[in-house]
Amino acid sequence: MKRLADKIAIITGAAGGIGRATAELFVAEGARVVMVDVDGDALGVIARPLGAAAICVAGDVADPGTAKRAVAAATEQFGGLHVLFANAGIEGRIAPLVEQQFADVERVLRVNVLGVFNFVQHAAPKIAAGGGGSIVITSSVAGVIGSPGLGPYVASKHAVIGLMKTAAIELAPSGIRVNTVNPGPIDNRMMRSIEEQAAPEHGDVVKAGFTKQIPMGRYGANGEIAKLALFLASDESSYCTGGVFVADGGFVAA
Repeated sequence: MKRLADKIAIITGAAGGIGRATAELFVAEGARVVMVDVDGDALGVIARPLGAAAICVAGDVADPGTAKRAVAAATEQFGGLHVLFANAGIEGRIAPLVEQQFADVERVLRVNVLGVFNFVQHAAPKIAAGGGGSIVITSSVAGVIGSPGLGPYVASKHAVIGLMKTAAIELAPSGIRVNTVNPGPIDNRMMRSIEEQAAPEHGDVVKAGFTKQIPMGRYGANGEIAKLALFLASDESSYCTGGVFVADGGFVAA
């Protein structure tokens, strides 16, 4: 039996590397998915091969209206909601704290923190009404350690762990499990941006430096994080809530 048979899921940041890989995996495992992203054109391209199992909601997760529309789409078109993967996030500008611009910091916090808050707040009642389920939030290894130049991003990823822990306690009586996935360096667009911002035109040098800090000697793949999200979304993780699930090749342990 497929691991998400008869489950309905919302995935934010679905046009990004991890979001896309997770949407494809969830559908392959029997789920119907509402894919959310600010890039509506990219969403359409990604959703097309998934057929009737996927629908798209274009919008900014920092806008509560986007969460409302996504939850409405899940319930009206698929008949309910069992899983939320609050995955949307941005890296922001790489610079020391004293050089950060207020508008840039605000944008990171709005997307990465308020975006999670909006979707948890609107999705949880629907998940509870269907008998419970799972909320998975993408944090980062930056949610458990500091990182020079990434202050706003680090702050945002620490914040969503706090939101997760509170939600896990509050929502447990409703049968809802809440956990974070905390990726280390993943071979996708976000890491390319961080590398290039850290050393313009020499991002490969930054990547090599990061790689040396990873005991497994490589970046992770989008699909590896998708598999962790699948475990947490499925009934296989029935006793897991309030957890910080790190997938980083040993980066934090080193």
